[in-house]
Amino acid sequence: MEIHFFDLARMTLALGAGSVIGLAFGTLQQVAQRRLEKQQATGGLKSGWSLIPGSGARVAYLLVSLALIQLICPMLFADGTQWWVSGGLLLGYGRVLLQQLLRRKAAQV
Repeated sequence: MEIHFFDLARMTLALGAGSVIGLAFGTLQQVAQRRLEKQQATGGLKSGWSLIPGSGARVAYLLVSLALIQLICPMLFADGTQWWVSGGLLLGYGRVLLQQLLRRKAAQV
């Protein structure tokens, strides 16, 4: 099976798009977590449901952004390229989680 330049470019673009979405989602999660911790520390927590990391609203934003990418760039979801988008999403969100883990380990030492 030959990999053509167009296929390579499509895979790279798919990986990049997924990574950007993953990084954005991870950043939103971190902001929400910091806001929750701040609200808990000050005692001003009104409703925990809107602040909990992983809430339905942020997950809905993730799904909407994936749907928009699929509508705007349908070539990223053809011939198995959707797995590259998913892999990029995992890489982007995984990077955010890894940075958070490394910060926690550094704070413990």
